[in-house]
Amino acid sequence: MRQLSEVDQDLIRLVQDPRFSRWVEQITATGGCAHPIHLTGSTTTRDTVTGDVLHHYDTRNEPGERLLIRCRNRRQTVCAPCSRLHAGDTFHLVRAGLLGGKTVPPAVQERPRLFLTLTAPSFGPVHHVTTDGQRCRPRRNGGECEHGRPLGCPAVHEADDPLTGQPLCPDCYDYPAHVLWHAHAGRLWKAFTDNLYNHLAARVGRTRTGLRRSLRISYAKVAEYQKRAAVHVHAVVRLDGARGPDDPPPAWATADVLTAAVRTAAAAVRLRTPFSAALGEHELRWGTELDARPLRAFSGGESLADDAVAAYVAKYVTKGATDTGAGLDHQITTPDEIPTVSVSAHVRALMHACWRLGGLPELEPLRLRAWAHTLGYRGHILTKSHAYSTTYTALRAERADHQSRGTQPADEADVLTDAHWRYVGSGHTPAAALLAAGIAEDLARNREIAQEEIAYNGAISGD
Repeated sequence: MRQLSEVDQDLIRLVQDPRFSRWVEQITATGGCAHPIHLTGSTTTRDTVTGDVLHHYDTRNEPGERLLIRCRNRRQTVCAPCSRLHAGDTFHLVRAGLLGGKTVPPAVQERPRLFLTLTAPSFGPVHHVTTDGQRCRPRRNGGECEHGRPLGCPAVHEADDPLTGQPLCPDCYDYPAHVLWHAHAGRLWKAFTDNLYNHLAARVGRTRTGLRRSLRISYAKVAEYQKRAAVHVHAVVRLDGARGPDDPPPAWATADVLTAAVRTAAAAVRLRTPFSAALGEHELRWGTELDARPLRAFSGGESLADDAVAAYVAKYVTKGATDTGAGLDHQITTPDEIPTVSVSAHVRALMHACWRLGGLPELEPLRLRAWAHTLGYRGHILTKSHAYSTTYTALRAERADHQSRGTQPADEADVLTDAHWRYVGSGHTPAAALLAAGIAEDLARNREIAQEEIAYNGAISGD
């Protein structure tokens, strides 16, 4: 045994455990979660009328006297099985706000809806992807910046070119402005939505108060890092009546009116940072590149398809900072870590800027050092307005009810559940991690086969 590796010794220990089959059942129930949460405790359900015990569960009979549950991490690099589940929930959350379902009426698909992209402004020229053999930044007379670096770039860059997104001159690049823009991205979005009400009201000749009595703006948005490591925002924006999804908007509220208002509202956003002796004052705004396209529920036309938008958002929301190369999935605790992280020199400079600015007393509320791993951006990857659609909590509760169908008491009004749970750990041993990965792979393959069969049967029935 001593000559065996740590993994082999752990594997032998696991399979020789008399409760090994139950452990496999638990791992399968978590979908092969890579970092499950370990709980110990019990749950007892009683009939409130008779006092009889209807159901009792205790972890004392489980392997290691603990129950494993999903970690629910959205990042694919951290836990692929849970990120896949999170992507599915995100797809249904976004899709429900576009086509209805999950308590949202189908009539929302007839509302004015846009898929828009808001970008960050320029903080300095960077190398960018070129097409059709065009050069990156051609300059007839060349020239150099004050630091002696070329002002142009005659190269042709592919998407995987390491220079793509990197500044032409790091010394000219405004790293403080980039970091401060990230730190205020949430306020910029709120300023945009506030402006949107004002600009819609002005466009149709109403006051903002009068407009709010007949119209509500609902949205779901996702943040994404560009190649230059600046966040831009993709958002689904929908116009409802004042009461939300169940209420149609006024007849004048069309996709064209919404598109025009979106453009002027974004252009009008201006935020000023507090004055700093070290930095001065910065004016923050959205970039000039703005894309707004109407959405359609069915095929045909030049608009974007609802399902395609929901799938795109769901796919991106599972990516972590490490996936995009624009940061890390864990916090930086000391500046000595920054030179050692596996990121580009540009991203490393942004991390250094976060740490440096985070030490200024006037910027302490921004907590830039705590968010240096995400380059100062501290918002959620996905956020939505209250009335847009359902919630992650509701989707998870619905899935739990479906999975436990037939095991719950028929009349929940006459039962009382007494639960006592305690966290005792997380993760897997080395051999358990390998077995869990195998279970996750098998489950994923089974889903693929099932989807292929559904698609095949659908094609046959359509012939």
